[in-house]
Amino acid sequence: MKINIITLGCSKNLVDSEYLLNQFKANGHDVFHDQYEIATDVVILNTCGFILDAKQESIDSILHYLQLKANGIVKKVIVMGCLSERYREELTKEMPDVDGFFGVWDHQEIVKAVGSIYYHELVNDRLITTPSHFAFLKISEGCNRACSFCAIPGIRGVQQSRSIEALVDEAENLSGRGAREMILIAQDLTSYGTDLYKKKGLADLLKSLVKIDDIDWIRMHYAYPTGFPIEVIELMARESKICNYLDIPIQHINDRLLSEMNRGHSRKKLENLLFSFREKVPDVALRTTLLVGYPGETDAEFEELYDFVKHFKFDRLGVFPYSHEELTPAGEGSDDIPQELKQERMERIMELQQEISLELNQAKIGKEYKVIVDEEEDDFYIGRTEYDSPEVDNTVLITKSKKLKTGEFYNVTITDSQEFDLFGEVKS
Repeated sequence: MKINIITLGCSKNLVDSEYLLNQFKANGHDVFHDQYEIATDVVILNTCGFILDAKQESIDSILHYLQLKANGIVKKVIVMGCLSERYREELTKEMPDVDGFFGVWDHQEIVKAVGSIYYHELVNDRLITTPSHFAFLKISEGCNRACSFCAIPGIRGVQQSRSIEALVDEAENLSGRGAREMILIAQDLTSYGTDLYKKKGLADLLKSLVKIDDIDWIRMHYAYPTGFPIEVIELMARESKICNYLDIPIQHINDRLLSEMNRGHSRKKLENLLFSFREKVPDVALRTTLLVGYPGETDAEFEELYDFVKHFKFDRLGVFPYSHEELTPAGEGSDDIPQELKQERMERIMELQQEISLELNQAKIGKEYKVIVDEEEDDFYIGRTEYDSPEVDNTVLITKSKKLKTGEFYNVTITDSQEFDLFGEVKS
């Protein structure tokens, strides 16, 4: 059979898709990923159900493939992932032409639903869909936090950490297939290991991963501020393989809203943590995510957040307008901020961040950085520094004065900059 998996949402979903693709390949099927218009026997939609926009994208995608099924271009449409886990009963009633709805944990059932065998010995083996020189390493599932706006614990359940041994084994497998950059992902990196080892285990995991010879960069995504283990930053300062980069969503800075969101810390504690990062690793790139338009957010509280962003100058930043989600504490109240105002607040901060990013990028002109080449285009090679994660952060556009190889590292001198791009050349 020809089986096409379409992945929507986050990199954690992508890893799930890669595990399934490998199972289908082991069954002898022709497998495809994110091939949107090809004729196939089965299309599997790995959906996102986190916020309103993501849910709408998933629903639109299901309807699109049901139309392709009606036109005879695909034979079966299967839906899995977070949207299906969260709304399976409703979706089954509303979309009877879907050939099966499955949750986030139903990999075995999905494989069996298309008439294939699930190979348990391949449970930790994946078919990588990213460029071969980097891969995501999902170190845990679920989340034990209780943020008032977040539906993830209700979808993915409580935290389930994978053992250090299993993760090292998978990382060695991935590096043996060419992955030189390992991107650690989880809903909450900060709490990794507390369920398995009764203590925070992120530092111990990093100490094991840096011993893998063929891995050059280890990057961390989605750390929670409350209880962040400072030894991880100290380890970052010592270990050259650990990128001076941390994705740590803060959501807001106002004390009242932090309390309403049930974030577990005050503004002062958050500021102390962020400034300690820069003290211990002066050139660390901090990426964060903000939430604007939370119920009851006043103009003054938004301005407090805006002023903090203006003065702290995060290296990378994203903003989401609040999405009113059922089965969350915040969802039980009133969504009293108009959508237009949420959008306006989001755009104001992103315009500010654009100015900050340009300022920070201009300061890099004339400096030399170690850059990995991700791809080649007509006019440039596209690369990244250790301060940039693929697809979400800045890129380095390298002139084609020399022949470079994808997946290799080069010393690049920065010659110019834009808001979210650097330009450079390899001089030797």
